[in-house]
Amino acid sequence: MSRREKIEAMLADDPRDTFLRYSLALEFRKEGAHEESLERLDELTRDDPPYVPAFFMTGQLLAELQRIPQARDYLRRGIEEARSQGDAHAAGEMSEFLASLGAFGE
Repeated sequence: MSRREKIEAMLADDPRDTFLRYSLALEFRKEGAHEESLERLDELTRDDPPYVPAFFMTGQLLAELQRIPQARDYLRRGIEEARSQGDAHAAGEMSEFLASLGAFGE
């Protein structure tokens, strides 16, 4: 049984488990199923409350896929959400990554 299959089996028991859902999105990314990964990550950004690491991972994946304007959007939203949740560390990491994109892709 693959790692993805194990995660999917655990999710069958607890489909709302945020960490398992995030782990599954990362597995899809590793497998090269980028659109599936992005879809799963986006779901996490729309949870209540949104899962802050999903914004950063989405921004990174979109940047790798050369979808820079979308990456910037997720990072900006993630920074705002991280700040609202009191997660200065995550906000700082996303701010640095956003700055590293510079004018790339404009």
